[in-house]
Amino acid sequence: MKQSEPLICSLGVFAYNEAGNILALLEALTSQELRNVKIAEIIVVSSASTDGTDELVAEYSQSHPQVKLIRQARREGKSSAINLFLAQATSPYLVVISGDVIPAPRTIERLVSAFRDERIGATGGRPVPVNDENTFMGFAVHLLWRLHHRMAMISPKLGEMIAFRKLMESIPAESAVDEASIEAIVRQAGLKLRYIPEAVIHNKGPEKLRDFIKQRRRIQNGHLWLQQTQDYKVASQDKGTLFWIMLDELRERPLTAGKVFAVMALEAYSRMLGSWDYHVKKKNPFAWEIANSAKKTKQEQHEE
Repeated sequence: MKQSEPLICSLGVFAYNEAGNILALLEALTSQELRNVKIAEIIVVSSASTDGTDELVAEYSQSHPQVKLIRQARREGKSSAINLFLAQATSPYLVVISGDVIPAPRTIERLVSAFRDERIGATGGRPVPVNDENTFMGFAVHLLWRLHHRMAMISPKLGEMIAFRKLMESIPAESAVDEASIEAIVRQAGLKLRYIPEAVIHNKGPEKLRDFIKQRRRIQNGHLWLQQTQDYKVASQDKGTLFWIMLDELRERPLTAGKVFAVMALEAYSRMLGSWDYHVKKKNPFAWEIANSAKKTKQEQHEE
């Protein structure tokens, strides 16, 4: 490919009852600042939404023909929805986007431009929560994403919104950790991951303790499934790396040590429950129960 030619990508948006955020997200995507990248299509897969999400997307597509809606009759998990997107997408570069996030104006450009390097198979940006850090749950959410950032700077770990080459026809539909399953396929193809911290993605984490535990429990279960089924271990399962990034966090923010240890105890408890679910209950939550407090209402697009 000539350097002057734009990289063509298809965006996949995955929604379940996202009426509060879907229009803000679509507006953020259709108004992305692009120079070396072109968005061919934005495919919204709505999985059994009942709150008017489908109607909002259909109406928006009338004035934005690149937006297409796929209605999934019942919720079968995000990985199943991604497979619908993979079957319809026409571009060599794909981006998967959760329906409850808002990307910064140049995020798509930054994620996709990295594919000029033929060694790169997938890229991910930096999720930045909008939760109030002055509350304990807000602090917990910000802490986990700061640790995610520190970890990804050492060993790329992608999440919330990732771009990748179309290397596969599908991903395992029973995966509860879709981004990690894509990581595994990319790695197995001999390609590299790249973390791009300048590609900011605004998200919202759980605001209630029960929802936080529910979410972290499911993720632990999914990572154990991934390790056994796709023979792939994500960076966050490496206890040595976790120890060192935790030390860095405490050195940088020593006055938060008490809250940090409380969050880590909560994370350990959630991981224990997820391990119990996987090893003892033989449970695989690929079509997970939604953490309602992580849903956010329509918000203004954040500037970089």
